[in-house]
Amino acid sequence: MLILFHKNNKVVDVIDVELGLKINNSENNPTKALFNLSSTFSSRIICWAHFSYKGSINLEKLKSFFLNTNTMVSTGSISYLSDSIGYVEDSLFINVNKKVKYPTWLMHSNCGAIYGKHLLTFKPYIDVNQDLVYNLNSIAKLGISNGLYCYASSKIIEKNNLDATFKIASKAKLFQFVKEHYKVRWLFLLFLNFIIHEKKILIIPLLKSLKYKRKYYKNLIASDNKIDTIEIEKTISVIIPTLGRAPYLYNVLKDLALQTLKPTEVIIIEQGDKTFFKTELDYLKIDNWPFKIVHKLITKTGACNARNIGLNFVTSKYTFFADDDIRFNKNMLSEALSFMEVQGHDAITLSCLKESEIETQKVPVQWKSFGSGCSIVKSNVIKDLKFNMAFEHGFGEDADYGMQLRNKGVDVIYLPFVKLKHLKAPIGGFRTKHTHAWEIEKVLPKPSPTIMLYNLKYKTKEQVNSYKLTLFLKLYKRQSIKQPFKYYNMFKERWAKSQTWANKLENKAI
Repeated sequence: MLILFHKNNKVVDVIDVELGLKINNSENNPTKALFNLSSTFSSRIICWAHFSYKGSINLEKLKSFFLNTNTMVSTGSISYLSDSIGYVEDSLFINVNKKVKYPTWLMHSNCGAIYGKHLLTFKPYIDVNQDLVYNLNSIAKLGISNGLYCYASSKIIEKNNLDATFKIASKAKLFQFVKEHYKVRWLFLLFLNFIIHEKKILIIPLLKSLKYKRKYYKNLIASDNKIDTIEIEKTISVIIPTLGRAPYLYNVLKDLALQTLKPTEVIIIEQGDKTFFKTELDYLKIDNWPFKIVHKLITKTGACNARNIGLNFVTSKYTFFADDDIRFNKNMLSEALSFMEVQGHDAITLSCLKESEIETQKVPVQWKSFGSGCSIVKSNVIKDLKFNMAFEHGFGEDADYGMQLRNKGVDVIYLPFVKLKHLKAPIGGFRTKHTHAWEIEKVLPKPSPTIMLYNLKYKTKEQVNSYKLTLFLKLYKRQSIKQPFKYYNMFKERWAKSQTWANKLENKAI
């Protein structure tokens, strides 16, 4: 590992940690110096740190992040781009949990690291005359959607005075960053959000940003860890909630029976009809299955409840959350678990597309959600996790579960080359439309209370405000009230109603 120490955006020292020697460096610009080091030492971890943290870097902890070479990590408690970046970035990468290792492209110049060979690929896209911290955020933002695993961790520095010398980006730099890394429409939405929510009219930063061009990073980044697609001695339990889809579930079980790495057990939670309490799954006892079948027939419908029941019966090292209408080849489990073992991941979501859909992702990436019917997790990390019943019969239970994982320090990786086919089976015979209590109100909530609940739980104030503005603009085109003030009052009422119901759902679930 090499460490570049900087101060006032100037290079102070460059140290070879393994040899304990200073590296000759004639370059004062820290971004230029980092690229020079990455060119000369491409196979080494290149670290940057503010000079005030010399002697306070937890080197062992820093090295522990690099089980995979396609990693970038930094530490800091203040976002360079400020919370205002939430006006344009809606993803989970913004509201960082600073108590755990958390996936985010928000980088800090306090201390961080990346492998030299991967850093070097960004050289054509970076303006070295920008401040180091601007460029670090640019690298991570460009890289995270192309296979670079980006994290924040407070454990890297053994000091409590993080960000003692850290400066937040000016409004001009914020607008420039948005222009260079987002579609143009977000630039004007940022401007509008500042007017509406902060009463600031930032015309000069907006106009200055228009001269910059958007950056397009075209490289794909992947770890060098070799993955052998051979059978591995690992155990996995499969949880499948089902309702009225007996033929589809049968095919899922047949695919599981053909796996080169067979499940230890398949846990089936069948939701029946209260008026006709009888299983549809007679083949569970008639056919011979090469794994243990745990079958529970319940009358209460809802995938959250069903999966929570299923979790009580897991005995294996891994848990596969599966839908009852998917298909897959015989090597699916072996390939997925090999990837997790070799790269050290605790949670992955598999590619699960319909027949007509084409997978566009080329390399594994940090995922923005979680697939409750196509994900595999290590069972030890979900011992105390349950699907939140506040989301039952609504939207967002899978995204909520993914956030529970991330707030424990468990990243979710999307694996595009292990594929499931999602048949999108029609609603089962017992299924009836669930009517929520808010659907019979005179004023209907907007957005759905479960979506509101997710936003309030996991997004920043700026993200929620931006979502509110974009929803306001989208709905105006679709609804019949065209008188602006009347529409505005109606929208406020529906938004408030959604917040009320979101709080009711959360309190009821608790």
